[in-house]
Amino acid sequence: MGTSMATGGSFTPRNSFTRALFLTVFCFALFIYTLQPSSIEHIEHLRPPPPQMHPQPNNSYAPERQSDCTLKQSSLMQLQESYDLTDEIEYARRYVRFNRQDIPRKSITTLDTDLFPRGFDAIDIRNPPPRTTCLKPLDVPVSRSPIPYTVNASELLFGISTTYSRLTDEDISPINEWAHWLTDGNGKSNGAGLILRLIDANKEELEEARHVMASVGIDVKVYPTDSSIEMAKRYLSLLPALYKDASRPNRKYLVMGDDDTFYPSMHALLRELSQYDHKKDLYLGTLSEDTNNIARHGSQAFGGAGVFFSLSLAKKIADKFDHCSTEEKIGESDTGWGAQGDILLRKCIYENTETTLTLMRDLHQLDIQGDPAGFYEAGLQPLSLHHFKGGMWHKARPYEGAQIVHACGEDCFLQRFQTADDFIISNGFSIAYYPHGIDFNLHQMEKTFTAAPDDYGWNLDFMLGPQRKNLLWTGRKVAWELMESNVQPDGSVKQTYIRKADDYRWTYGKDGNRMFDKDGVMELIWVS
Repeated sequence: MGTSMATGGSFTPRNSFTRALFLTVFCFALFIYTLQPSSIEHIEHLRPPPPQMHPQPNNSYAPERQSDCTLKQSSLMQLQESYDLTDEIEYARRYVRFNRQDIPRKSITTLDTDLFPRGFDAIDIRNPPPRTTCLKPLDVPVSRSPIPYTVNASELLFGISTTYSRLTDEDISPINEWAHWLTDGNGKSNGAGLILRLIDANKEELEEARHVMASVGIDVKVYPTDSSIEMAKRYLSLLPALYKDASRPNRKYLVMGDDDTFYPSMHALLRELSQYDHKKDLYLGTLSEDTNNIARHGSQAFGGAGVFFSLSLAKKIADKFDHCSTEEKIGESDTGWGAQGDILLRKCIYENTETTLTLMRDLHQLDIQGDPAGFYEAGLQPLSLHHFKGGMWHKARPYEGAQIVHACGEDCFLQRFQTADDFIISNGFSIAYYPHGIDFNLHQMEKTFTAAPDDYGWNLDFMLGPQRKNLLWTGRKVAWELMESNVQPDGSVKQTYIRKADDYRWTYGKDGNRMFDKDGVMELIWVS
């Protein structure tokens, strides 16, 4: 007869080896348990009981080999210092695996997967756990759009005027933004050229500016200009300067803009320009979004969005510069807000040629104030952006947001992904959560912003379409906004989105209770 394992077998509890083995297993299990986050605060506490749950398969929680779920206190402390975070935060991380396919870009892509099925980790930055909740990568389909390093923008020559102080101000310096659309992203020119005029700059400042920009790959020529010259005349004189540049015969378009004009997608811009015959007289641009400004200044290209000229038209304006910039003409360009360069330019074109403005609707002047989220969360693919440096206008970070294009392709910037748990990722701007569900028209902008100085409720409707009512102070929306974005050594892109507990927008009623009592951090890591 066989021997029972319970009578003299090696697995009896009385066996010293077995006791040691059991003790080892128990200690190991306890150790694994302590590695879990200190607590999980579920998102559902913001949401009324949903009519339908979205259960995830068990493998949703299985870590992928490429997912790094470790938490580094040093990184959390850097975020805390930069954004004045509370010691205790709500934290979540998700890898997003983009699948480049031969499909068109969608304004919004609906996914049948939750973004954060286990809610947030409660993290104390002073003593964080070693790991965060590890989830399977979220798969998203994207179009097979081009990457910046493949662009050839040699047909474009840009002209900008600014000051040395703005160029060197660490808060508003545009050099990184210029490098985005003037280089391949790897320190080499993409073929486009820049004529830069620095107002009242000395020789040392001119040379320093040239050296700094050349060091990041910008093909630039830097010249001085004089503040004693009327601003409108200085602006108009930039076009003859572009036309006289030695590289002009190799260009198709000469482009004027402001120092805060940003072109996120150069391939898309060139594709749009290719629809036109550059050998004809062309004056390409867009109107202000605000009909007040059109009524005040006229129907013309508003320069902050970028203005594009064919060479033949530029020659005619260069030849007429003296005639178009007399004191009388400068006086005619003053509509009560001082002489305007855009008006002086439009008058020179309209009074001396048969050319009128050809509208490029995807260029954006962005004459808006307040919270710009409604624009950036609308799923658009803008060819240009403007007025995002704050001050009297809005504040946004399109340079940081556009870093995603280096991995995912140009179409990914501001593309929207709606997940099953009522989040919408506006890639490169925000991650918004709607605790009561998404029951509104996603093809309308949310009116989070206002026109300036007078908002009649319809000022922006012609260019942006009628906007839907905003969800601020309703408890129906909360958003984490992009603060940092970096291309990693392995080619992935790490995005950091932050929500402040004391953000005035996320309350129950305009003067009501806060939706959160802790700051929040979300990190998305985009991988292929």
